[in-house]
Amino acid sequence: MENKKYDILSLTLEDVEKIVVELGEPKFRAKQIFGWINKGMWGAEMRNIPLALQKKLEDVCEFRLPTVKRRLVSKLDGTVKYLFELIDGEYIESVFMKYEHGNTLCISSQVGCRMGCKFCASTLLGRVRDLEPSEMLGQIIAAQKDTGERISNVVMMGIGEPLDNYDNTISFLKLVSNENGLNIGLRHISVSTCGLVEKIDRLSGEGLPITLSVSLHAYDNEVRSGIMPVNNKYPIEKLLDSCNRYFQKTGRRISFEYTLIAGKNDTQEGACRLAAILKKYIHGTCHVNLIPLNEVEETRLESSKNVNGFKNKLISLGINATVRRRLGSDINASCGQLRRQEKKEDK
Repeated sequence: MENKKYDILSLTLEDVEKIVVELGEPKFRAKQIFGWINKGMWGAEMRNIPLALQKKLEDVCEFRLPTVKRRLVSKLDGTVKYLFELIDGEYIESVFMKYEHGNTLCISSQVGCRMGCKFCASTLLGRVRDLEPSEMLGQIIAAQKDTGERISNVVMMGIGEPLDNYDNTISFLKLVSNENGLNIGLRHISVSTCGLVEKIDRLSGEGLPITLSVSLHAYDNEVRSGIMPVNNKYPIEKLLDSCNRYFQKTGRRISFEYTLIAGKNDTQEGACRLAAILKKYIHGTCHVNLIPLNEVEETRLESSKNVNGFKNKLISLGINATVRRRLGSDINASCGQLRRQEKKEDK
C-alpha cells in the first residue's frame, strides 16, 4: 500500500520544518520552501532549494493548485470570475475584484453547500465535500499568478459555509496570515456565516481579528425561515444573542448581510423592524450591508426596487447601512452559477 503524501500547502511552517529535518536537511530550508509554495512554486521553480531536496520533497509531499477551467472578465470594471477545477474533478468559484483600497478575492470554502438558502445558487446541487486549507489558499495563489497582482483582502463568501468547515477554515486563516507566506492581515479578511451559533461562539475564542459577516436577510423568524432553513435550528433571537456575545468578547464590529428580495423582506416596515431587533440584541456597533439580489433562474425570486429606500430608512433609525457595490454584473459575478452551468454541461 502506497504511503499517503503530505499535502504541503496545508501544513504550518513548523510542520514543514519537521519534514525537512526528518529528511536530513537543515531547518532553515523550511522557511524558504514555505515561501516558495505560497508563491505557487514547486520543484525546479524553487530556485534556491538543492535538487536533491526537491526530489526528496516530491517523494513525501504533494503540491497542487486549482486549475482555471473558465475565466470571465467584466468589461465594466475588470472583475474576474474563476471556475477552478480541483484535483478530483470538482469545481469551485472565486471572484477577483478591484477596489481603491486594494484587490479583493472572494473564495469558496466547500464544494457546494448544504445550508439550502433559497436565494443562493451555490446550494442548488448540495454539498459534495469540504475544502482543505490548501484548496482555499490555492485560490488566492492561482488568482495572483493569473492576474499578476497582489491580493490584499479576502472574503470567505464564495461557495460553501465556512463555519460548516470549521477546522479547515481556522487552519486556512492562520496560514494565509503567516508573515512567511501570503502575509494577508486578518483584519483584511471577512468570514461569512449563515448563523451557526455554536461555531460563532467558538470563533470568538480563537483570538483571530477577522471581520465576521452574518447572513441575516430577514427581520423576523417567519420571513427568515422561509428563505433560510438554518433559522429553524438557530432562530433570529438566538443568533443575535451569539453575535452580541461575539462583539462583547472580541470588540470586533459585526457586519450583517441583507439581500433585498422583492415582496419578501424589502418594505419600509421591514426596515423599521430590522432596526428595532438589531438595537434590542446588539449592544454595540454593527453594520448592515445591503445586497441587491442576484437573480437565479431556478429560484424565481426577484431583486427589490426599494434598495435605497430601505437603506435610507435604516440610517434614519440610527443603523449604519450601505449598499454593496455591484461588480462584474455583466458576468454574473455571484458564486455558484458557473459551477452549476459546468455541471449541467458535464452530464
